[in-house]
Amino acid sequence: MTLTLYALDGCPYCETVHDALDAAGIDYETEWVEAMHSERNEVRRVSGQRGVPVLVDDERGVTMAESENITQYVDRTLA
Repeated sequence: MTLTLYALDGCPYCETVHDALDAAGIDYETEWVEAMHSERNEVRRVSGQRGVPVLVDDERGVTMAESENITQYVDRTLA
């Protein structure tokens, strides 16, 4: 399974997603992004926007933003 979480250090929404993935015992990689929105080109390339967190599930072809949506996806699909 290839999961990538785009996150910003110190972001409470990103921490919520990290916690959900860790609690479910799911392996994932974290790509730490720049604090400046204008410098988050990689996030924009994968998701069409520059906000974080963004989870990319290559195996299922899913890319999603918003911590609440991601935690629900983790609980319903990945856990």
